[in-house]
This record gives sequence, structure tokens and C-alpha cells, in this order.
Amino acid sequence: MNYRIVEVVFYLVIIAFAFVCASEADTPQDVIAATLILESGGEYSLGSMQAVHEVIVNRSIKRRISKAEVCLQAYQFSCWNTGTLASKLAIAKRHPRWTEACVIVASKVTNYTKGADHYHADYCEPYWAKHKTVTVVIGRHIFYR
Repeated sequence: MNYRIVEVVFYLVIIAFAFVCASEADTPQDVIAATLILESGGEYSLGSMQAVHEVIVNRSIKRRISKAEVCLQAYQFSCWNTGTLASKLAIAKRHPRWTEACVIVASKVTNYTKGADHYHADYCEPYWAKHKTVTVVIGRHIFYR
């Protein structure tokens, strides 16, 4: 019986966030959710989108700027390096995992990455990686602090 109540509450929360994320006006939360989708929406490893969210949150704390500002800083997340904000948000909002990304943004921050504030895909070698400590590998992403 208790499991059924938890299940119902869980689905109600997801539905509520779907309505919040489906609003007409783009919000800072939309930018963050779009970053999760565009950076790791195709990754299905446990914690893949949460891990990108953790990096955003950790950078926000370190840099003392908002999470949306972190997402949109030049050359911080490759998904924003080309195209327009409006076009990227539109793509992200059509993604099948959009609601999941919105729930992650609105939820308590996880710690899959053990405090990481950097990451990259396993098929590239950025100059900064040799000066950082690997904390975890999740799917195709390597996380550092």
C-alpha cells in the first residue's frame, strides 16, 4: 500500500514539473535542463544527466554566478558553442527526456561525481585534463575536480 502512495506521488510530481517546463517563456531552469539534454540526453548510464547537473552546480558555487550563467559562459559546454539560444532550447524541449531533465534541475543535487567541476567526452583530450584529478567515469563522460 505505501509503495502505491509513493508511486502516485512520484508521478504527480513528474506531471507537475512537465507543466512547469512546458511554459511558453524560457526560464533559467530551461537553460539548465537544455544543457543536460544537449550534453548528455543521449547517455543512458545511471546518473549521466545528474552528473552534468552536478558540474553546473559546482561551477556556480565556485564562480559565484547563477547556474544558467554557468551554462551559457563561452566555451564551457559545447552544446552552446554554435546556434542560437532559442533554437537550442527548442531542440531540447522536444527531446523525449525533457521532463526528466526538468525534474533533475528541480531536485536535490546528487553526488555521482564526487565534487567534479569539469568533464569531457571520452573521445577528446582537452588541454586542462592533465592538471585535474579524475573522480569518476559515467558513460562516455570523464569527470574531474
